[in-house]
Amino acid sequence: MPRESFPVTLPNTLTLVRIALIPVFVLTYIFFTDDMLWVSAVLFACAAFTDWLDGFLARQLGQGTAFGAFLDPVADKLIVVTALVLLIESHSNLVMTLPGLIIVGREIIISALREWMAEMNRRGLVDVSWLGKIKTGVQMIAIVVLLANPPSLAIPWVILGMLLLYVAALMTLWSMFLYLKAAWPTLRDGLYEQETSAVVEEEDDSA
Repeated sequence: MPRESFPVTLPNTLTLVRIALIPVFVLTYIFFTDDMLWVSAVLFACAAFTDWLDGFLARQLGQGTAFGAFLDPVADKLIVVTALVLLIESHSNLVMTLPGLIIVGREIIISALREWMAEMNRRGLVDVSWLGKIKTGVQMIAIVVLLANPPSLAIPWVILGMLLLYVAALMTLWSMFLYLKAAWPTLRDGLYEQETSAVVEEEDDSA
């Protein structure tokens, strides 16, 4: 396969490193003792930092690629969803589960929405907004704090992490609403075109 299919650039390498860190911070979180959970949190923080760094370097070095544009959001969602699944399992309560499910559900909905909009050549309408970037920052901080501490609401740091995660979940819902609002005219037109095509096909079949 041609080398151009998998361009080896510094930003793409950092994205692959971010994905490679996922099983490492998972294993440290599961098997390390409570006083060593900070190791898992640091690994997650390093992975989250590369999410910003690879985009920054791609712009500064002019090394943006189609492969990187595809892989970067995939890597971002993988580390967030993996961390949230770990936290939901370890905390095993509604307080943790509710914001976790909201954030994961939103990621699924927006990913499907962006794929639809790309097919309609309207991808730009649902590009990442400033609100989405702030939400991501708050979300990452919350996850780092929660990963670094044992799953107990008796710990002040855990309460702080939970509060930040709920803020991120609320911002998640609001940003999802804004994306859906921006995409609705295209969604409506696309659904109307599909219904029209289906009616025409039925008429042709019955003719």
